[in-house]
Amino acid sequence: MINWKKLDSTKTLDNIIEDSFNEPQVIFKHSTTCPISGMAKRRLEGGWNIELSPYYLDLLSYRSLSSAIEDRLSVRHESPQIILIKDGKAVYDESHLDISASSLQESLDTFING
Repeated sequence: MINWKKLDSTKTLDNIIEDSFNEPQVIFKHSTTCPISGMAKRRLEGGWNIELSPYYLDLLSYRSLSSAIEDRLSVRHESPQIILIKDGKAVYDESHLDISASSLQESLDTFING
């Protein structure tokens, strides 16, 4: 089960980026009306065995935050999208049906364990 943390302000985004210097951070951008986004979210929740608690961005309520993510991390907006942040930079992102807990775990292993 995923312990989602809510991403609902630019201050939270600033904290995520700052915290990424101590521990990798994950953001999942989700559109609650998109069936593909719903499928991606269910796939993450079903396969999640990762020691991180990801941030959840509701794109319908906080669309402007996706633009802030795009500006600050140089990651083109997609929906749905998962982004791994390490040392203040987006080091991995996937969208649509390429989103999976196993792919994220592989990237974490690469960026943490080298």
